[in-house]
Amino acid sequence: MALAGKNIVIAVCGSIAAYKIASLIRLLVKAEAKVNVVMSKEATAFITPLTLSTLSKTPVLIDYYQPNTGEWNNHVEIALNADYILVAPATANTISKMANGLCDNLLTAVYLSAKCPVLFAPAMDLDMWKHPSTQSNIKKLGSYGNILIHPGNGELASGLIGEGRMAEPEEIMDFLVKFSERGLALSGKKALVSAGPTYEAIDPVRFIGNHSSGKMGYAIAAQLKELGADVTLISGPCALKNPEGVLKISVTSAAEMLVACEEHFQAADIVVMSAAVADYTPINVATQKIKKKENEFAIELKKTVDILATLGAKKSEQQLLIGFALETNNELENAKDKLIRKNLDFIVLNSMQDKGAGFATDTNKVTIIERSGNIHEFSLKSKEEVAEDICSIIVNLS
Repeated sequence: MALAGKNIVIAVCGSIAAYKIASLIRLLVKAEAKVNVVMSKEATAFITPLTLSTLSKTPVLIDYYQPNTGEWNNHVEIALNADYILVAPATANTISKMANGLCDNLLTAVYLSAKCPVLFAPAMDLDMWKHPSTQSNIKKLGSYGNILIHPGNGELASGLIGEGRMAEPEEIMDFLVKFSERGLALSGKKALVSAGPTYEAIDPVRFIGNHSSGKMGYAIAAQLKELGADVTLISGPCALKNPEGVLKISVTSAAEMLVACEEHFQAADIVVMSAAVADYTPINVATQKIKKKENEFAIELKKTVDILATLGAKKSEQQLLIGFALETNNELENAKDKLIRKNLDFIVLNSMQDKGAGFATDTNKVTIIERSGNIHEFSLKSKEEVAEDICSIIVNLS
Protein backbone atom coordinates (compact mmCIF):
# COMPACT_ATOMS: atom_id res chain seq x y z
CA MET A 1 0.00 0.00 0.00
CA ALA A 2 1.26 3.47 -0.93
CA LEU A 3 1.13 4.91 2.59
CA ALA A 4 2.12 1.79 4.53
CA GLY A 5 4.89 2.61 6.98
CA LYS A 6 4.80 6.33 6.17
CA ASN A 7 5.06 8.68 9.13
CA ILE A 8 2.36 11.30 8.66
CA VAL A 9 2.08 14.25 11.01
CA ILE A 10 -1.39 15.80 10.98
CA ALA A 11 -1.41 19.38 12.27
CA VAL A 12 -4.97 20.18 13.36
CA CYS A 13 -6.04 23.84 13.60
CA GLY A 14 -9.04 25.44 15.28
CA SER A 15 -11.91 24.95 12.83
CA ILE A 16 -15.25 23.18 12.94
CA ALA A 17 -13.86 21.00 10.14
CA ALA A 18 -11.57 19.40 12.74
CA TYR A 19 -14.27 16.77 13.28
CA LYS A 20 -13.39 15.32 9.86
CA ILE A 21 -9.88 14.47 11.04
CA ALA A 22 -11.19 11.52 13.08
CA SER A 23 -12.38 9.84 9.86
CA LEU A 24 -9.15 10.72 8.06
CA ILE A 25 -7.03 9.16 10.82
CA ARG A 26 -9.09 5.96 10.60
CA LEU A 27 -8.45 5.81 6.85
CA LEU A 28 -4.72 6.38 7.31
CA VAL A 29 -4.38 3.79 10.07
CA LYS A 30 -6.28 1.30 7.92
CA ALA A 31 -3.76 2.03 5.15
CA GLU A 32 -1.00 1.11 7.67
CA ALA A 33 0.38 4.64 7.94
CA LYS A 34 1.91 5.84 11.20
CA VAL A 35 -0.06 8.89 12.34
CA ASN A 36 1.11 11.52 14.78
CA VAL A 37 -1.16 14.41 15.68
CA VAL A 38 -0.19 17.95 16.65
CA MET A 39 -3.00 20.29 17.65
CA SER A 40 -3.30 23.99 18.29
CA LYS A 41 -4.97 24.82 21.60
CA GLU A 42 -7.90 26.26 19.66
CA ALA A 43 -8.43 22.93 17.89
CA THR A 44 -9.10 21.14 21.18
CA ALA A 45 -12.35 23.10 21.50
CA PHE A 46 -13.68 21.34 18.38
CA ILE A 47 -12.46 17.77 18.89
CA THR A 48 -10.78 16.24 21.93
CA PRO A 49 -7.16 15.12 21.95
CA LEU A 50 -8.37 11.87 23.55
CA THR A 51 -10.46 11.06 20.46
CA LEU A 52 -7.55 11.61 18.07
CA SER A 53 -5.07 9.88 20.36
CA THR A 54 -7.32 6.81 20.60
CA LEU A 55 -7.73 6.62 16.83
CA SER A 56 -4.06 7.29 15.98
CA LYS A 57 -2.73 5.12 18.85
CA THR A 58 -0.15 7.83 19.62
CA PRO A 59 -0.12 10.73 22.11
CA VAL A 60 -1.51 13.98 20.77
CA LEU A 61 0.91 16.90 21.18
CA ILE A 62 -0.31 20.42 21.94
CA ASP A 63 2.35 22.26 23.94
CA TYR A 64 6.13 22.45 23.83
CA TYR A 65 6.20 20.40 27.01
CA GLN A 66 3.93 17.93 28.80
CA PRO A 67 2.27 19.81 31.69
CA ASN A 68 2.18 16.74 33.94
CA THR A 69 5.74 15.51 33.43
CA GLY A 70 7.49 18.59 32.16
CA GLU A 71 8.84 16.50 29.27
CA TRP A 72 9.82 18.54 26.21
CA ASN A 73 8.11 17.86 22.88
CA ASN A 74 10.98 18.31 20.45
CA HIS A 75 9.42 20.09 17.46
CA VAL A 76 12.53 19.58 15.34
CA GLU A 77 12.50 15.83 15.97
CA ILE A 78 8.78 15.60 15.19
CA ALA A 79 9.31 17.34 11.85
CA LEU A 80 12.47 15.46 10.86
CA ASN A 81 10.84 12.07 11.53
CA ALA A 82 7.88 12.89 9.28
CA ASP A 83 7.51 11.68 5.71
CA TYR A 84 4.67 14.14 5.20
CA ILE A 85 3.13 16.93 7.24
CA LEU A 86 -0.55 17.60 6.59
CA VAL A 87 -2.04 20.80 8.01
CA ALA A 88 -5.77 20.09 8.16
CA PRO A 89 -7.96 21.89 8.73
CA ALA A 90 -5.71 24.82 7.84
CA THR A 91 -7.34 27.99 9.13
CA ALA A 92 -6.77 31.46 7.72
CA ASN A 93 -4.90 32.29 10.94
CA THR A 94 -2.47 29.37 10.69
CA ILE A 95 -2.01 29.83 6.94
CA SER A 96 -1.00 33.42 7.65
CA LYS A 97 1.49 32.27 10.30
CA MET A 98 2.96 29.63 7.99
CA ALA A 99 3.31 32.10 5.13
CA ASN A 100 5.02 34.73 7.23
CA GLY A 101 7.18 32.63 9.54
CA LEU A 102 5.26 33.41 12.74
CA CYS A 103 6.02 30.74 15.34
CA ASP A 104 3.87 31.03 18.46
CA ASN A 105 2.83 27.43 19.13
CA LEU A 106 4.07 23.87 18.73
CA LEU A 107 2.15 23.38 15.47
CA THR A 108 3.88 26.25 13.65
CA ALA A 109 7.23 25.28 15.18
CA VAL A 110 6.85 21.81 13.65
CA TYR A 111 5.95 23.35 10.30
CA LEU A 112 8.97 25.67 10.29
CA SER A 113 11.24 22.71 11.12
CA ALA A 114 9.96 20.57 8.25
CA LYS A 115 12.27 19.07 5.64
CA CYS A 116 9.56 16.83 4.18
CA PRO A 117 6.67 17.75 1.85
CA VAL A 118 4.00 19.86 3.55
CA LEU A 119 0.40 19.66 2.35
CA PHE A 120 -2.37 21.91 3.62
CA ALA A 121 -6.16 21.63 3.36
CA PRO A 122 -7.79 25.02 4.04
CA ALA A 123 -11.08 25.37 5.89
CA MET A 124 -12.77 28.72 6.37
CA ASP A 125 -15.78 30.78 5.44
CA LEU A 126 -16.32 31.98 1.87
CA ASP A 127 -15.37 35.62 2.42
CA MET A 128 -12.27 34.67 4.40
CA TRP A 129 -11.19 32.28 1.65
CA LYS A 130 -11.68 34.94 -1.04
CA HIS A 131 -9.99 37.74 0.89
CA PRO A 132 -6.90 39.04 -0.95
CA SER A 133 -4.68 38.54 2.10
CA THR A 134 -5.66 34.86 2.35
CA GLN A 135 -5.09 34.31 -1.35
CA SER A 136 -1.74 36.11 -1.12
CA ASN A 137 -0.68 33.85 1.76
CA ILE A 138 -1.71 30.73 -0.14
CA LYS A 139 0.33 31.81 -3.15
CA LYS A 140 3.27 32.45 -0.85
CA LEU A 141 2.97 28.94 0.60
CA GLY A 142 2.91 27.56 -2.93
CA SER A 143 6.12 29.44 -3.69
CA TYR A 144 7.71 27.66 -0.69
CA GLY A 145 6.80 24.30 -2.25
CA ASN A 146 3.84 23.59 0.04
CA ILE A 147 1.03 21.65 -1.64
CA LEU A 148 -2.53 22.97 -1.60
CA ILE A 149 -5.39 20.49 -1.26
CA HIS A 150 -8.08 22.71 -2.67
CA PRO A 151 -11.23 23.30 -0.60
CA GLY A 152 -14.58 22.23 -1.93
CA ASN A 153 -17.70 24.18 -2.78
CA GLY A 154 -20.68 23.59 -0.50
CA GLU A 155 -22.56 24.56 2.65
CA LEU A 156 -20.36 26.30 5.20
CA ALA A 157 -20.72 26.60 8.97
CA SER A 158 -21.97 30.19 8.55
CA GLY A 159 -24.84 28.99 6.41
CA LEU A 160 -23.34 30.44 3.23
CA ILE A 161 -22.85 28.31 0.14
CA GLY A 162 -19.50 28.55 -1.59
CA GLU A 163 -15.81 27.75 -1.47
CA GLY A 164 -13.89 27.22 1.75
CA ARG A 165 -15.24 23.84 2.83
CA MET A 166 -12.34 21.55 3.69
CA ALA A 167 -11.88 18.60 1.33
CA GLU A 168 -13.56 15.43 2.57
CA PRO A 169 -11.41 12.79 4.32
CA GLU A 170 -11.72 10.43 1.35
CA GLU A 171 -10.55 13.19 -1.03
CA ILE A 172 -7.57 14.03 1.19
CA MET A 173 -6.72 10.35 1.48
CA ASP A 174 -6.84 9.92 -2.29
CA PHE A 175 -4.63 12.98 -2.74
CA LEU A 176 -2.10 11.63 -0.22
CA VAL A 177 -2.00 8.23 -1.90
CA LYS A 178 -1.38 9.74 -5.33
CA PHE A 179 1.17 12.15 -3.91
CA SER A 180 2.99 9.32 -2.17
CA GLU A 181 3.04 7.23 -5.33
CA ARG A 182 4.42 10.02 -7.50
CA GLY A 183 6.23 12.41 -5.20
CA LEU A 184 4.26 15.20 -6.86
CA ALA A 185 0.67 14.61 -7.87
CA LEU A 186 1.50 14.60 -11.62
CA SER A 187 5.15 13.52 -11.48
CA GLY A 188 6.02 11.34 -14.46
CA LYS A 189 3.07 12.59 -16.50
CA LYS A 190 3.44 14.38 -19.82
CA ALA A 191 1.06 17.27 -20.43
CA LEU A 192 0.22 19.14 -23.62
CA VAL A 193 -1.45 22.56 -23.37
CA SER A 194 -2.61 24.86 -26.16
CA ALA A 195 -3.07 28.56 -25.47
CA GLY A 196 -3.75 31.93 -27.05
CA PRO A 197 -5.34 32.91 -30.36
CA THR A 198 -4.52 31.94 -33.92
CA TYR A 199 -3.99 34.52 -36.64
CA GLU A 200 -5.29 33.66 -40.11
CA ALA A 201 -3.48 35.69 -42.75
CA ILE A 202 -5.39 37.83 -45.27
CA ASP A 203 -2.24 39.34 -46.75
CA PRO A 204 1.32 39.89 -45.44
CA VAL A 205 0.17 42.55 -42.93
CA ARG A 206 -3.45 41.72 -42.07
CA PHE A 207 -5.09 38.77 -40.40
CA ILE A 208 -8.32 37.44 -38.89
CA GLY A 209 -7.92 36.84 -35.17
CA ASN A 210 -9.62 37.08 -31.78
CA HIS A 211 -9.09 38.71 -28.38
CA SER A 212 -7.58 35.72 -26.57
CA SER A 213 -4.61 36.77 -24.40
CA GLY A 214 -3.42 33.25 -23.62
CA LYS A 215 -3.51 33.96 -19.85
CA MET A 216 -5.71 30.97 -19.01
CA GLY A 217 -3.63 28.46 -20.94
CA TYR A 218 -0.34 29.81 -19.61
CA ALA A 219 -1.68 29.60 -16.03
CA ILE A 220 -2.71 25.98 -16.60
CA ALA A 221 0.70 25.11 -18.05
CA ALA A 222 2.41 26.69 -15.02
CA GLN A 223 0.19 24.83 -12.56
CA LEU A 224 0.69 21.47 -14.29
CA LYS A 225 4.46 22.04 -14.13
CA GLU A 226 4.20 22.89 -10.43
CA LEU A 227 2.42 19.57 -9.88
CA GLY A 228 5.35 17.73 -11.43
CA ALA A 229 4.19 17.18 -15.02
CA ASP A 230 6.49 17.49 -18.03
CA VAL A 231 4.66 20.26 -19.92
CA THR A 232 4.69 21.26 -23.57
CA LEU A 233 2.88 24.53 -24.34
CA ILE A 234 1.75 25.20 -27.90
CA SER A 235 1.05 28.91 -28.04
CA GLY A 236 -0.50 31.21 -30.58
CA PRO A 237 0.74 34.82 -30.71
CA CYS A 238 1.01 36.04 -27.09
CA ALA A 239 2.94 38.67 -25.18
CA LEU A 240 3.17 36.51 -22.04
CA LYS A 241 6.29 35.25 -20.32
CA ASN A 242 6.86 31.54 -20.80
CA PRO A 243 6.24 29.58 -17.56
CA GLU A 244 9.49 28.40 -16.01
CA GLY A 245 10.44 24.86 -16.99
CA VAL A 246 7.78 24.59 -19.70
CA LEU A 247 8.70 23.76 -23.31
CA LYS A 248 7.02 26.39 -25.50
CA ILE A 249 6.30 25.91 -29.19
CA SER A 250 5.15 29.09 -30.93
CA VAL A 251 2.68 28.90 -33.82
CA THR A 252 0.61 31.46 -35.68
CA SER A 253 -2.21 29.85 -37.65
CA ALA A 254 -4.75 27.13 -36.93
CA ALA A 255 -3.00 24.88 -39.45
CA GLU A 256 0.33 25.31 -37.66
CA MET A 257 -1.31 24.60 -34.30
CA LEU A 258 -2.89 21.43 -35.68
CA VAL A 259 0.49 20.14 -36.90
CA ALA A 260 2.16 20.89 -33.56
CA CYS A 261 -0.65 19.33 -31.51
CA GLU A 262 -0.71 16.15 -33.59
CA GLU A 263 3.07 15.85 -33.31
CA HIS A 264 2.99 15.90 -29.50
CA PHE A 265 -0.43 14.40 -28.77
CA GLN A 266 0.39 10.71 -28.74
CA ALA A 267 3.10 11.08 -26.07
CA ALA A 268 0.87 13.15 -23.77
CA ASP A 269 -1.00 11.75 -20.77
CA ILE A 270 -2.90 15.00 -20.21
CA VAL A 271 -4.06 17.32 -22.98
CA VAL A 272 -5.66 20.69 -22.20
CA MET A 273 -6.87 22.55 -25.29
CA SER A 274 -7.51 26.08 -24.10
CA ALA A 275 -6.45 27.92 -27.28
CA ALA A 276 -9.02 30.05 -29.09
CA VAL A 277 -8.51 28.54 -32.53
CA ALA A 278 -10.07 30.29 -35.53
CA ASP A 279 -13.07 28.45 -36.98
CA TYR A 280 -12.48 29.93 -40.46
CA THR A 281 -9.48 30.97 -42.52
CA PRO A 282 -9.24 32.82 -45.87
CA ILE A 283 -9.33 30.60 -48.95
CA ASN A 284 -6.88 32.86 -50.76
CA VAL A 285 -4.05 34.78 -49.09
CA ALA A 286 -2.69 37.73 -51.04
CA THR A 287 1.07 37.73 -51.51
CA GLN A 288 1.17 41.55 -51.49
CA LYS A 289 -0.58 44.03 -49.24
CA ILE A 290 -4.13 44.60 -50.46
CA LYS A 291 -4.63 48.26 -51.35
CA LYS A 292 -7.65 50.17 -50.12
CA LYS A 293 -9.61 50.85 -53.30
CA GLU A 294 -13.22 49.72 -53.09
CA ASN A 295 -15.91 50.80 -50.62
CA GLU A 296 -16.68 47.14 -49.96
CA PHE A 297 -14.30 44.24 -49.69
CA ALA A 298 -15.26 40.56 -49.36
CA ILE A 299 -13.10 37.74 -48.06
CA GLU A 300 -14.08 34.16 -48.87
CA LEU A 301 -13.47 31.83 -45.96
CA LYS A 302 -13.24 28.09 -45.42
CA LYS A 303 -13.51 26.04 -42.25
CA THR A 304 -10.35 25.20 -40.38
CA VAL A 305 -9.75 21.64 -39.20
CA ASP A 306 -11.33 21.09 -35.77
CA ILE A 307 -8.23 20.36 -33.68
CA LEU A 308 -10.10 19.25 -30.56
CA ALA A 309 -12.33 16.83 -32.48
CA THR A 310 -9.31 15.50 -34.38
CA LEU A 311 -7.50 14.73 -31.13
CA GLY A 312 -10.66 13.35 -29.52
CA ALA A 313 -10.99 10.81 -32.33
CA LYS A 314 -7.44 9.60 -31.62
CA LYS A 315 -7.62 9.66 -27.82
CA SER A 316 -6.70 6.49 -25.98
CA GLU A 317 -8.34 5.26 -22.76
CA GLN A 318 -5.20 6.24 -20.84
CA GLN A 319 -5.28 9.88 -21.96
CA LEU A 320 -7.16 12.78 -20.39
CA LEU A 321 -8.51 15.30 -22.90
CA ILE A 322 -9.89 18.60 -21.67
CA GLY A 323 -11.58 21.23 -23.80
CA PHE A 324 -13.02 24.70 -23.31
CA ALA A 325 -16.38 26.16 -24.30
CA LEU A 326 -16.95 29.91 -24.47
CA GLU A 327 -20.70 30.36 -24.90
CA THR A 328 -23.19 33.22 -25.18
CA ASN A 329 -26.47 31.28 -24.97
CA ASN A 330 -27.70 27.82 -23.88
CA GLU A 331 -24.30 27.55 -22.23
CA LEU A 332 -24.68 24.31 -20.28
CA GLU A 333 -26.47 22.41 -23.06
CA ASN A 334 -23.94 23.50 -25.70
CA ALA A 335 -21.01 22.58 -23.46
CA LYS A 336 -22.43 19.13 -22.69
CA ASP A 337 -22.99 18.54 -26.41
CA LYS A 338 -19.38 19.54 -27.18
CA LEU A 339 -18.12 17.28 -24.39
CA ILE A 340 -19.73 14.23 -25.98
CA ARG A 341 -19.12 15.10 -29.64
CA LYS A 342 -15.42 15.67 -29.14
CA ASN A 343 -14.81 12.74 -26.78
CA LEU A 344 -13.60 14.83 -23.84
CA ASP A 345 -13.08 13.78 -20.23
CA PHE A 346 -14.26 17.14 -19.01
CA ILE A 347 -15.01 20.56 -20.43
CA VAL A 348 -14.46 24.01 -18.93
CA LEU A 349 -17.39 26.31 -19.63
CA ASN A 350 -17.27 30.06 -19.34
CA SER A 351 -19.94 32.45 -20.47
CA MET A 352 -19.56 35.81 -22.19
CA GLN A 353 -22.52 36.86 -20.04
CA ASP A 354 -20.42 36.75 -16.86
CA LYS A 355 -18.74 40.04 -15.99
CA GLY A 356 -15.00 39.62 -15.50
CA ALA A 357 -14.81 36.35 -17.45
CA GLY A 358 -13.65 35.60 -20.98
CA PHE A 359 -10.90 37.05 -23.16
CA ALA A 360 -8.13 39.42 -22.07
CA THR A 361 -9.14 39.54 -18.39
CA ASP A 362 -7.13 38.50 -15.34
CA THR A 363 -10.15 36.71 -13.91
CA ASN A 364 -12.49 33.97 -15.03
CA LYS A 365 -15.68 32.28 -13.85
CA VAL A 366 -16.03 28.69 -14.95
CA THR A 367 -18.21 25.63 -14.66
CA ILE A 368 -16.49 22.27 -15.12
CA ILE A 369 -18.56 19.41 -16.52
CA GLU A 370 -17.15 15.90 -16.27
CA ARG A 371 -18.02 13.07 -18.64
CA SER A 372 -19.34 11.19 -15.58
CA GLY A 373 -21.97 13.92 -15.15
CA ASN A 374 -20.35 15.67 -12.20
CA ILE A 375 -20.66 19.45 -12.42
CA HIS A 376 -18.43 21.85 -10.50
CA GLU A 377 -19.43 25.52 -10.35
CA PHE A 378 -16.85 28.09 -9.29
CA SER A 379 -17.08 31.76 -8.43
CA LEU A 380 -15.20 34.55 -10.21
CA LYS A 381 -11.50 34.31 -9.36
CA SER A 382 -8.06 34.89 -10.82
CA LYS A 383 -7.01 32.74 -13.75
CA GLU A 384 -4.22 31.30 -11.62
CA GLU A 385 -6.84 30.10 -9.13
CA VAL A 386 -9.01 28.75 -11.94
CA ALA A 387 -5.96 26.83 -13.17
CA GLU A 388 -5.62 25.31 -9.70
CA ASP A 389 -9.27 24.21 -9.79
CA ILE A 390 -8.86 22.66 -13.23
CA CYS A 391 -5.64 20.89 -12.28
CA SER A 392 -7.19 19.61 -9.04
CA ILE A 393 -9.78 17.74 -11.10
CA ILE A 394 -7.04 16.53 -13.46
CA VAL A 395 -5.18 15.09 -10.46
CA ASN A 396 -8.33 13.34 -9.24
CA LEU A 397 -8.93 11.77 -12.67
CA SER A 398 -5.30 10.85 -13.35
